[in-house]
Amino acid sequence: MMFDPTIYDNLKVGFENHLYDLDNLDELISITNRKDQLEMARMSREFVLQFCLRDCPDVTGEVVLSTSLEDLAAEILETPGGPSGCRLRLRFRMVVKEPETQCPAISSILQESWPEQRKLQHIQYIFEDQPATYAVTAEVHFDRSVNEDQMGDIPVLCDHMVNVLTKLLQLHK
Repeated sequence: MMFDPTIYDNLKVGFENHLYDLDNLDELISITNRKDQLEMARMSREFVLQFCLRDCPDVTGEVVLSTSLEDLAAEILETPGGPSGCRLRLRFRMVVKEPETQCPAISSILQESWPEQRKLQHIQYIFEDQPATYAVTAEVHFDRSVNEDQMGDIPVLCDHMVNVLTKLLQLHK
């Protein structure tokens, strides 16, 4: 029996290929972390590929691709009308000193590239650190399933992420 890769596997490879090319061939970014997890309790999968602009580790971007047991089973068993596909999130992380002004600016930068998508920001800080710094995680959620039909969008999506990293780095400085 031949192995037929799932939608998740195909999209993961698509993101890896493009982002590693931006790292190794174009030398535009540096891959800083990679995670490919199988969560055994729920039998779900999550792939995270983190990167930053070359020699600029203060702001990072992440592609987060995930799929559930239901999605995988419907695809593998070829269930008619069953759910199939993956969920996609983009994450950006940076440390800010003035969240009152910088967080709205982050929202504006994300809004330019992804006006139709849901966006969230999370802020963390250590209570007694002085001067206070705030770790911001900004997320862009694609609230629909993605599949191989969006494979051609990967280069454009990654280019948008590099553009956003450039703007966030300017904001950070």
